[in-house]
Amino acid sequence: MSQERRKRQQERQGVSQTKPVPRYVIIAIVIVVVFAVAYYFIRHRQTSRLDAFARCLTAKQAKMYGAFWCSHCEAQKEKFGSSFQYAPYIECGIKGSKGIEPVCTEAGIKRFPTWVFADGTRVEGEHELQFLAEQTGCSLP
Repeated sequence: MSQERRKRQQERQGVSQTKPVPRYVIIAIVIVVVFAVAYYFIRHRQTSRLDAFARCLTAKQAKMYGAFWCSHCEAQKEKFGSSFQYAPYIECGIKGSKGIEPVCTEAGIKRFPTWVFADGTRVEGEHELQFLAEQTGCSLP
């Protein structure tokens, strides 16, 4: 069968001839996927290692008072990564209002973030995790 005849037959059957993907494209895709997977596992390992530390802060009765609109509060949360879900956080901002939650005004919170420790010690502002570890006796991984 001639090539021309094969081509017409494939066109009738709806089969189109496609060019194979160049080898360098496949290699590039594999490299990108490998790096993405490695990044995910490294990042996940680093943040999940703080789970125990965040839980310890809660067990030691430390509390972070913050507000959703506070940039320093966001920066403090980012230091914990995904482990912040276990941290002892109290939201003081009222969405749709400039008001502060009563629990925060009753606690005497005036600036954000404010950390309050079990012994009554208060510190305002964003702090390194090492400082929080020293204040509570919780160990960092």
